[in-house]
Amino acid sequence: MSTLDQPVTIAVVGAHSTGKSTFLARLAHELRRRGLQVSAVADLGEQAQRMGLPILWNHTWTSTLWIMTRGISNEVEAWLHGDVVLVDRAVPDALGYYRAALEYRGETPDPEGWGYLQTLARVHSDRYHLIFRTQLDPDIPLGTNKPRDGNRQFRALADRHVSAVMTELAIPCLPLAADHDAALALATCFVAEQLGNEACSGTTGATA
Repeated sequence: MSTLDQPVTIAVVGAHSTGKSTFLARLAHELRRRGLQVSAVADLGEQAQRMGLPILWNHTWTSTLWIMTRGISNEVEAWLHGDVVLVDRAVPDALGYYRAALEYRGETPDPEGWGYLQTLARVHSDRYHLIFRTQLDPDIPLGTNKPRDGNRQFRALADRHVSAVMTELAIPCLPLAADHDAALALATCFVAEQLGNEACSGTTGATA
């Protein structure tokens, strides 16, 4: 990763109701307990919906571009306010959701527009120090803490296409298991090493 004037940035990707927000909340708590200033970048799906932009299986090129570019803007703003920035849905996640929506509707993307989004996702992903990807367990129900889409078919498509985008764009990511404990230990150790706070044993190498 290029050296820029930005804090340690950790992001998650994956289908909805797979534990992303819960993991980030636990990680933020642990990092703050260690005296670090944490800045969070929230999932933009609900904001997009309130604005009238289509989401989930109705995603369009325009709504995907808005989520990606607004996410980048929010991340850059968050860089100013924390030792660590935690991102709920890295930019490539939106690309996976868009492709899932296209398959769900039986449509194909415009090659030029698709290429533009791919380039945006690939280039910006260099700004993440770590990306974790959740893995869908279809037996786990959708969350009830906020209004959710109940379309299990689309959730499975989103899980598959987010994973495929990460692989095709060669963006390194680490698996986020359901219990989160190993990922929490790895992430807190990685942050400590990056900030020079302490030495940690074990590997932090990401795999595509």
